[in-house]
Amino acid sequence: MESFRAEAEKLVTSRALGYDQKLRRLAAQAVGALPYPGLSPLCAEALDARVICDMFEGNRPFTPRYVLPDYAKALRNGVAYLELEPPTTLDDALSFLTILYSQVPSVTTYPVYLGDLDALLEPFVPADLPDAELDAKLRRFWIQLDRMLPDAFVHADVGPSDSRMVRAIWRVERSLRQVVPNLTMKVSPDTPDDLIEDAVRTVFETGKPHFVNHPMMLADHGEEYAVVSCYNSLKVRGGAHSLVRLNLRRAVDRHAGGLDAFCEEALPHWVELTAELGEARIRSLVEDQGFFESHFLATEGLIDLDRFSLMFGIFGLAECVNELMCREGLDARYGHDDAANAASWRITRRIAELVAARPLPYCGGGGGFAYLHSQSGIDLDLDATAGTRIPIGDEPGLREHIAACAPHHELFAAGISDIFAVDETVTANPQAMVDVIRGALAVGMRDFTFNLDSNDFIRITGYLVRKSDLVGIEEHGARHSSDYLAATAEINHTVTTRAIKRVIAAELSPHVG
Repeated sequence: MESFRAEAEKLVTSRALGYDQKLRRLAAQAVGALPYPGLSPLCAEALDARVICDMFEGNRPFTPRYVLPDYAKALRNGVAYLELEPPTTLDDALSFLTILYSQVPSVTTYPVYLGDLDALLEPFVPADLPDAELDAKLRRFWIQLDRMLPDAFVHADVGPSDSRMVRAIWRVERSLRQVVPNLTMKVSPDTPDDLIEDAVRTVFETGKPHFVNHPMMLADHGEEYAVVSCYNSLKVRGGAHSLVRLNLRRAVDRHAGGLDAFCEEALPHWVELTAELGEARIRSLVEDQGFFESHFLATEGLIDLDRFSLMFGIFGLAECVNELMCREGLDARYGHDDAANAASWRITRRIAELVAARPLPYCGGGGGFAYLHSQSGIDLDLDATAGTRIPIGDEPGLREHIAACAPHHELFAAGISDIFAVDETVTANPQAMVDVIRGALAVGMRDFTFNLDSNDFIRITGYLVRKSDLVGIEEHGARHSSDYLAATAEINHTVTTRAIKRVIAAELSPHVG
């Protein structure tokens, strides 16, 4: 109790936190003080040692981690709880969504999914509305989103088809250059190249969007899916109860054998304990808190328990593989050598097999099982690389980077992503980046994006911040809540040191011809 009071005192007296930030952190502190759902001694010990992790979401979560309302249904039918009638004009639709967003819960307390905004809003755009007026209306809406939902995990999707609305979104994004919302573009073989190029030019200015493999997502989730928060993919009208994760770096440290023994002896043990942790949190949320019995999103059919699942995350793959290579007597490391890459693929496939064989309650969205997730890491991860990524600063060339990471992507239905830092010269020929996107998706990448080294915007894991917003944050605070996580992540992981990739653009190359 004394430590609880000390932390509460620290929060309420902070000069760097705003009123709303204090309120939300105090609430999280209270949830963390509640007793944990019952765990076996082995599971509790693994959690205490942080071999497995609950993302520090609070001991007794009272809402799902990620909630993906069916906004299209809400626009068609209205929302009785909020006394909202179905909108008939673009202005009404924008106001309707703004109000609804304020009531959508998540682990961050802000909505992590704003909808497929181009598809939602396009029916409300009159054919005779000039582009300038459309942009002005969307610009006001975009500013509202950033100011009212100041968190970089707030996410919207567009694509894969062209429309006036998606073009307006890119124009407004480039003009405002703001953090919220995070954006993903769904890309299919039928997506026009010039639409992808428009998105690429937007990345040059704002660091957004991600590019996602639409056919792969359809195969895993069906037509109604969304990318939310960082790069997490789930079913619309569903979501994720919780996210639990396995630290492969610490798992291998507790295992004395080589690759074969790790896959066949250690992984089944740790996967089962991670699943046990996830099951305890699911049962607490669904059976004890009664969220799906009481929240208006559920009672009005905007979310459905049967479309939720658990996200089973892994991280620290790179360190795990490199350690196992040493034990095998091999001078090989992940991302650079065939033996290490092959070992990484074997490990993730073994985990996928184990997760797919472990039933979980209230996980109808995943067919009764968890979704595997390449977890992007949190600011407290000091010794383990995010998900299946190659360590920052140790990345190989672009072709080798894609070849090492792409084979993992098919396994991670709940989300996996890579970030490429590219040289400024690519701005002279954005079509070159379009070709990279097409090629990466064709060889099996699920989701990725890129940053310009010179851009003020930088991706920490999957979410976006401005470098300039991190300056002086300890003394002056920040308006975006996620900036605090970003500042710590930059200190711990030096994200700005990502190896820069050269994409052949408008210059002559001695290696061509």
